[in-house]
Amino acid sequence: MPHVLVRYFAGAGAAAGVPEERVTLPVGSTTADLVADACRRHGPDLDRVAAACSVLVDGVLDADRTATLADGTGVDLLPPFAGG
Repeated sequence: MPHVLVRYFAGAGAAAGVPEERVTLPVGSTTADLVADACRRHGPDLDRVAAACSVLVDGVLDADRTATLADGTGVDLLPPFAGG
């Protein structure tokens, strides 16, 4: 079972109530599975924010949220940022 570090940035962290957490997932889990699990655990505020988030797996964008997660993977949830 993979152990994954999830980091929540800006509004995602506020919605989750934590800046990061380590989670254990079933073998074969994807980033979509991870995000759905986080939303179930942290509630509807994260669900709303996560829908707009970019998801990075070890620093690489996973736009379709289909990356299969391995043990030790880092996943970042990045909401859209304003300004420049």
